[in-house]
Amino acid sequence: MGNFRINASEAPSFILTGFPGMEAMEPWLSFPFLLFYAISIVGNSLILLIVKEEQSLHQPMYYFLSLLSVNDLGVSFSTLPTVLAALCFHARVITFNACLAQMFFIHLFSWTESGILLAMSFDRYVAICNPLRYATVLTNARIVAMGLGTVLRSFVLIVVFPVLLQRLPFCHPQNILSHAYCLHVDMIKLACTDVTLNSHYGLSIVLLTFGLDSALILISYVLILRSVLAIASQEERLKTLNTCVSHILAVLIFYVPMVSVSIVHRFGAGLPHAVHILMSILYLFVPPMLNPVIYSIKTKEIRRRLLKMLFRIKL
Repeated sequence: MGNFRINASEAPSFILTGFPGMEAMEPWLSFPFLLFYAISIVGNSLILLIVKEEQSLHQPMYYFLSLLSVNDLGVSFSTLPTVLAALCFHARVITFNACLAQMFFIHLFSWTESGILLAMSFDRYVAICNPLRYATVLTNARIVAMGLGTVLRSFVLIVVFPVLLQRLPFCHPQNILSHAYCLHVDMIKLACTDVTLNSHYGLSIVLLTFGLDSALILISYVLILRSVLAIASQEERLKTLNTCVSHILAVLIFYVPMVSVSIVHRFGAGLPHAVHILMSILYLFVPPMLNPVIYSIKTKEIRRRLLKMLFRIKL
């Protein structure tokens, strides 16, 4: 195996894939992707600007929302260069090191988003189940610590991926990826050696992070629901639950596509390639695009400020 080890002079390159069989239409298909990116970048940037400028939004809930927006911008900018290069300019070759870097950042931001959603569920739990201690529990210092801890956890887990990938030999004449960007599970399929360690490590950290985070989010909402049901007034129940709707939707649009794309990659070898493309689009493009839309619609303070900024409406 030593003859196949990668060094700087003989590192392999990879070929990005757009829409096989539809190459003539790819310039037109690039327009929806440009729209996705525009909505994501503009929407999340506006969320950050609104939270910064609006004093009434300087609260833990909106600080976590700002973290989510920064992370979603990271997801968008991680995929933007290769997607546009492949679809608009047919520039499909990517070097091994560039592919490693993109893979690292895509997975880093995905893992970080899971942690941020967990932190946001903790925020809703404290706000609803223990409101009198909300200000003392979620201090600015604790919010910063939670944010840094989430990023550090993701970094420590994901930094192993490039190390493991650099050990693998890629000896095929053409290393063709399944998408217009690099993912760990996609890259290890192209190695011409046993990838059990890579595969098992990837599955383990998925279960230990996404699995644990989603379980804790579910537990937090069970406790929230129990607390809400103890409220005598139905109107107050609905009002309290309404503060969680945006977060619940953000959780669903993140975890459902993520679980779906993981299942398709591991067990859907016989499915049409279009299914793999659709799942990956839902996984990487929909959450960053819809999160700012959901919070702008469902959060009155953000909606009012956004209308004031865009249309100069005096509210």
